Amino acid sequence: MKFIVSSSYLQKNLQLLGGVINNNNTLPILDNFLLELKGSELKVSASDMETTITTRLEVESQDDGNIAVPAKLLLDTLKTFPEQPLTFHSEDNMMTVSHDKGKSEIACALAEEFPKTVTLTDPSSTTIMGDTLATAINKTIFAAGNDDLRPVMSGVFFQFASDGLTFVATDAHKLVRYRREDVSAQDTAEFIMPKKPLNILKSILQGNEAEVLVQYNESNAQFTYENTTIICRLIDGKYPNYEAVIPKENPNKLTISRTQFLNSVRRVSIFSNKTTHQIRLKMAGAELNISAEDLDYSNKADERLTCDYQGDDMQIGFNSRFLIEMLNNLTCDDVSLEMSLPNRAGILTPVDGLEEGENVTMLVMPVMLNQ
Repeated sequence: MKFIVSSSYLQKNLQLLGGVINNNNTLPILDNFLLELKGSELKVSASDMETTITTRLEVESQDDGNIAVPAKLLLDTLKTFPEQPLTFHSEDNMMTVSHDKGKSEIACALAEEFPKTVTLTDPSSTTIMGDTLATAINKTIFAAGNDDLRPVMSGVFFQFASDGLTFVATDAHKLVRYRREDVSAQDTAEFIMPKKPLNILKSILQGNEAEVLVQYNESNAQFTYENTTIICRLIDGKYPNYEAVIPKENPNKLTISRTQFLNSVRRVSIFSNKTTHQIRLKMAGAELNISAEDLDYSNKADERLTCDYQGDDMQIGFNSRFLIEMLNNLTCDDVSLEMSLPNRAGILTPVDGLEEGENVTMLVMPVMLNQ
């Protein structure tokens, strides 16, 4: 088979597919891109058995054929070219790449060895704006766990309903629930998406106004937008009842500038214990006192901030890393931290900066204070 394509156009699209290929594949065929040519349409696929990405490119050709080309070798070659047309010609498991200065030859594998792409039988579907989906992933994925023993918590929980879409992630120390009431699904559905395809989707869809068709059944989910399709296997299992851990009655409410709070927590946390990362928040009147102490090295720090606080005077301890991560992930000017007791979770929400129909709730578990 033979086709001509622009070097930068091909590189840009293959770079996107390269994100799915693992560095150490157990099956050598997974180190390849599958190229399938039908006239002027070139379909390129990459897979790690769990996730498969396929994209369709416009090329100059009248041929049909297929072949599996080593992904790293092809990408490394494409990176070296300035913008120019390249001619690809394959024969007897060899791919020749010709250009104005010469040619390269790449040993290829048989297309038949490449794993077959899963087709979704009887899927439910909904459409969502690319940028909206990227934001939902961005706002939640950082809170997902990394514990192999609890695989359900290592992904993002998607809840689709007629009154809105909800995305949840938790690692048992922190939890984020991101809701969109301006988007809805016809059928109620719940599934857990693994991190890897979500990270790929996030990087591709950021700022993208294209509509994404999301299709899903019991075991797989498929995301289709423009010329690209991502299919992935869902995480099997039941997601924990996250609603049960969100405290409903939180009479103590702190409202403060996000940047001031974040900078202060960052500075004070440098002096916290290197194992617990514990900081202490002490609220009284219109003053917030943030302190940390590392008894092993006799280091300590405390800072005072002006805030708006409604409630009883109280002290509560948090892991500063979780607090920093959450504050970093918000884009508002002011945040609100609602609490009930020093041993109950604190609820962090943005006061402003949200779009119409957008709702973010973050939950952070406290750490016990040494009095």
